[in-house]
This record gives sequence, C-alpha cells and structure tokens, in this order.
Amino acid sequence: MKLAHQINLAFSIALVLLLSITAVVIHFVLLNHFVGTQKEELRSISSAMSATMIQGTAQKGSIETELHALPAIMPSSVGTASVEAILSDETGKVLSTSSNMSSIAVSSNTQFVAGQTSDLQNIWNGSDARYITEVKATPIGTLTLLTPMSAVTSIEQALFKRLLIVFGAAGAFMLLFGLFITKKLIQPLMKLQQELKKVKERHFSDVKLIKAGGEIGAVAKSVYDMAGELNRFNHVQKQFFQNASHELKTPLMSISGYAEGIKDGIFEGEGIDKGLDIIMSESSRLKNLVTEMTLLAKLDSEEDSFRTSEIALDDLVVETIERMNPLLMKKGLTLHVSYDDNEPLTVRADRDKLLQALLNVVSNATRYANQHIYIHSSVKDDQVLLSVCDDGPGISEDLLPYLFHRFVKGKDGESGLGLAISRAIVERSGGLITAGNRKDGGAVITMGFPTLSPS
Repeated sequence: MKLAHQINLAFSIALVLLLSITAVVIHFVLLNHFVGTQKEELRSISSAMSATMIQGTAQKGSIETELHALPAIMPSSVGTASVEAILSDETGKVLSTSSNMSSIAVSSNTQFVAGQTSDLQNIWNGSDARYITEVKATPIGTLTLLTPMSAVTSIEQALFKRLLIVFGAAGAFMLLFGLFITKKLIQPLMKLQQELKKVKERHFSDVKLIKAGGEIGAVAKSVYDMAGELNRFNHVQKQFFQNASHELKTPLMSISGYAEGIKDGIFEGEGIDKGLDIIMSESSRLKNLVTEMTLLAKLDSEEDSFRTSEIALDDLVVETIERMNPLLMKKGLTLHVSYDDNEPLTVRADRDKLLQALLNVVSNATRYANQHIYIHSSVKDDQVLLSVCDDGPGISEDLLPYLFHRFVKGKDGESGLGLAISRAIVERSGGLITAGNRKDGGAVITMGFPTLSPS
C-alpha cells in the first residue's frame, strides 16, 4: 500500500474513532443533564404543590381532593401534559391524582396503568426505568410526581441528531482537509523519489532541488547537496584516472623506447649509458608516482593506516630541516624558523604521515623560492598554525582554487600529488590546509590543527 493511502486510512480511522467516542460521551452527558434538570423541576413542583395542598386542606378540612393546582404551578419549561401527580396515604392507597393523568388510570389496589401496569412501590424505589420520579412526604400523605423517560429521551435524541449532522459535516470537512494535507506532504516525497532514482542511475548533474518545508525540505536539500558532491567526486575521479594514465604512460613510454632501442642496437657506446640512466630515472619516477598514488588511496579509504599520537611540532620542524638540508644547500636557499610561543606546540596526528605532509610543502617551496623559506608556528583562535612561506613568484590566481587537487601542478611541478597528499594527511588529523600569496610576494601554505585540551 502506498504511503499516501496508509496515511489517509490511518487518519480516517482515527477521525471515525474520535467522532464516535465524542458522540457517545455527548449522548450520555446530554441525557444526564436533561434527567437532572427534569428532577430539579419535579422537586420545585413538588414543594409548590405540597404548600398548596396544605393550605387547601386547612381551608376545607379534607384531603379528598383532586390535584387541580398542578397546571398552575408548573414551570414554563416543562409541558403540563408530561408531568403527572399521585397522592397516596401511608398504606399506599391512592387518594387523588392530577387532572392531566389522561393516560394513567389509578385503581384502589395501589396500581395504575400507563401503557402497562406498574405499582407505586416500584416507582418509589426507582426500579421502574420508564419514569423520572420525585417522592415527597407531606402531612396529607405521600406526593409522587413522575414524568415519562421517553419525553426526555425524545428531546435528547432530537438534539443529538442535530449534533450528529454537525459531526458528520465536520468529519467530512476534516477528511477532505486531511486528504489535501496528505497530498501536499506526499507530493514532495514523490518528487524526491524521482530525484533519488537519478542518483541511483548516476545522473548527478540532472538532480534538481525539491522545494519543501520542515524535515522534508531538509532531506531534499541534503539529497541535492549529496548529488552535487557525488557529481564533483565523479568528475574528479574521471580526471584522476585520465591524469594518472597520462602520468604513468609518459615514463613507461620512455622506458619502453630506450629498452627497445638498446635491444635492437640502435644506441651504442655513450648512447647506451644515457639510455640506461633515463630508464633508471624514469623507473624511479614511476615508482615514486605509484607510491604516492597508493598512499593517497590509503588516506582516502577506511583502512587503518593512520595512527595518531601527540606530536611536538618543533621536533617535527627540526627533522624536516635535517632531511631538506641537502636540497637547500644545493639550491642555495636559507630556511628561517620562528615561534610565537616559547612553549612547545603539540598536536595529535600520525607522526610519519604529518612529517610527509610537511616535507611535501617545504619541497614545494624550494621549487619556487628565490633565496628564502620561512617556517612559522603560532597559536591563534584555539588553533595551532604552521605556515611555510617563500619569496618566489607566488601562486597564480587561476591555479589557487585547485592547488590541492590531484595532478594539479604548477610550472615546475612534478607529479601533482604532493600537496594533495598533504591535504589528505592534515584533514585526517582534524586540521585544515590553505594556500595564498604574501603581500611582499611569494606563496604561503598554512596548516591549522586543533589545540589539545590540558589533561
């Protein structure tokens, strides 16, 4: 069953149950209210009639009288034909009745007829449910007032029927309104289902944003953002494979070409040595490229290749300088190190991986620096910052947004994977790496890490 039908069915059942329970409760409340009101009126009539009979007996000296005063003292809210009175003595003998007892015949054996026979004792003890009664003891005798229960139920049923009509109209309106609301709620879900099919079929660029409110709108926005991210990732993956195939093809072609030339005797003497040097150089380059691609794949995967610990950044910088010193001396570059704080700066990361990231960044700086490279460590806004600057030409504005993407490299770049690996390592450490240009010229790459809370 579709979700819309399930919601409509559940709402209809709930509405019917609610209206049914409400109708039953109102039925009994109305009935009790009318019965209570009728008893109060009978009580008032009984008191008035008792006073009238006592006054009449005092004047005439006899209790053998008809109850003609009943119509005159009845409240206007009750019809005189619906209330009947019986006066009996202590033994239960009927002494007199009201003048309007046209439907009730009273006999001397204390029984009267009102459709069917019933005695006063049943009325007095309340076992006769056909009547609402009020029994009052007077000096003259026992005054019994009664009104048929059917008169009250007929009024209650007439009012209840009107209420049922109102309930039916309200229920129909609520049902139609519920169907409208359900349609409004389900329609975005149906559209969202169509967009999810596009995601399933990898048509990420065709996914549209479904406009809706509340949680459905939030889910639709998440699906749209997810499709955009998947589309970008899919594009990056395709570009990665294209670039990877190109980067791998170049050294393989050089190795294959020189190997075939040496085998076929095309190269002789120094040409053979030169060809072997190129084969070794390209093999080393190919090995480094495969190693970097493998490392990057591991960093992107869920493999347990990242083992974190607390690392002192000053020790990491010292080791980086030691490893880069031969290259610095070869190029005649000077590396400057400075700290804002005398206390050691500590971060949590995989030491070997973070060292690799820093080596990649510094190596990239040596490629473009003219004379100087600066490494500066500081703490700002609860972040440990480590920046590497150079005095080179800086990063072009066209290249800056894509600097950390795979196989993106500058003019003198190598594989284009070094900074991508650095970004993956820093992000796996919970940090963020950014790039920009200095005001005085040259590039600056900053790695930020969250500070460690004191233990």
